[in-house]
Amino acid sequence: MQRTLDTHADTPIADCRPRIALAHDWLCGYRGGEAVLERIANLVQEIGKPDRLSTMFDDGRPLAPTIDSLEHQVSPLRYFPARARRWLLPLYPAAVGSLSRSLARRHRREPIDLLISTSSAAIKGMRAPAGVPHLCYCHAPARYIWSIRDEYAQGRSLHARLRGTGLAAISGWYRNWDRATAAHVTAFLANSAHTAREIERCFGREAAVVHPPVRTEYFTPDASTHREDFWLFVSALEPYKRTDLAIVAAGLADVPIKVVGSGSIADDLRQEFASPGVEFLGRVADETLRDLYRRARLLVFPQIEDFGITAVEAQACGCPVLARRAGGALDSVIDGTTGAFFEDDSPEAVAEAAAQCPDNPAACRANAERFSERAFDDRMRAHIATMLNARA
Repeated sequence: MQRTLDTHADTPIADCRPRIALAHDWLCGYRGGEAVLERIANLVQEIGKPDRLSTMFDDGRPLAPTIDSLEHQVSPLRYFPARARRWLLPLYPAAVGSLSRSLARRHRREPIDLLISTSSAAIKGMRAPAGVPHLCYCHAPARYIWSIRDEYAQGRSLHARLRGTGLAAISGWYRNWDRATAAHVTAFLANSAHTAREIERCFGREAAVVHPPVRTEYFTPDASTHREDFWLFVSALEPYKRTDLAIVAAGLADVPIKVVGSGSIADDLRQEFASPGVEFLGRVADETLRDLYRRARLLVFPQIEDFGITAVEAQACGCPVLARRAGGALDSVIDGTTGAFFEDDSPEAVAEAAAQCPDNPAACRANAERFSERAFDDRMRAHIATMLNARA
């Protein structure tokens, strides 16, 4: 049989996939925001051709293969130590403006079809090149400006007092900038109904809700593990996380508590609550955390979170959640079925609600599966397609 030659074999084929740029506030560690960025970056590789990733700070540490493989465009704030980023808030608008201009110059050489930002600080203020839509996944309007400024300034240290004074001085100016640059966003996505309401309050914009991805395939129940009589608290140890409330409430309920996490007030908490019933574990490996979720009587969740991934991780392992009736917990916890709510931030209210916390591992697991990585991917894929189709 005579073989037919492909006369076009040496002809270059144009890559017609959409080119998508990404933006993220900073690359200074892997937490919930970076998990969302990683999933979006994976989707971008699936759907189109990734352009570079714009960010205000990058401390150079590896985060995740997909994120690390992208070209990073870092703002002029790269000349400052990334650990000092909280003190550089007055420079954020200039940094975001610089990144916008850099993206516009690159767009003239290599046009992009979409900008996707993931923001809890300032990066949502980036201006996409003319005619290019900007889809923003917003974890929250900057909380230290819009909602819990006083909590960020709590503490006895000079650092806390200086932070409070600085935020009070610039908050009005920064709010004006933050509100004005919301106009640079074509469409907002929020990580919870609570955040969607905050976006409307702060920016006057509507937002569709896409809950963040939770690793429900990793965080699973184990029938061979039995529940033990202790409470679990998992969070960064910062003033607004209300670790103190969780510890005092556990004491009132006469139940031991294990505290997982690190943060700026870790040493203060260890000194104030040094007792046999309080165990500070620091940061732990995922395997250890999963084991704690499987063994704990409940996860106590006293803070108001925009979403709160730990509440879903716990339920995925069959652990009920004791939460404040506010914030993202209203999306993730079913009162009386997968956990219990308390109404105010008093230790007595927390301890009283704990007595009503159900023990229903199957219901917890079923509820958690609504927030799986696959569910996130499906919703994000649909929103990205909508933006690209509108441009076409």
